[in-house]
Amino acid sequence: MYKLFVGGLPFATTDDELNELFATYGTVASAVVVKDRDTGRSKGFGFVEFENDDEGKAAEQALNGSDLGGRSITVNEARPKEDKPRRF
Repeated sequence: MYKLFVGGLPFATTDDELNELFATYGTVASAVVVKDRDTGRSKGFGFVEFENDDEGKAAEQALNGSDLGGRSITVNEARPKEDKPRRF
């Protein structure tokens, strides 16, 4: 699996639209726009997983800095989530 972070998404972008954009580069295992837990609104970023590393890398190269809905999107390989201390 090759997981990509996609930032700078227009807030109206849906999971299906994200999947459709990346599917032109290969087999997308999942495409998710991250939403705010309380409001359900998009946070403006998401993650796309490819089954094939080469396809994921091709999508990263082609789409990083491209225009989506009037916004320049950032696409790069996702890093593992860091454990942050919880705030109370």
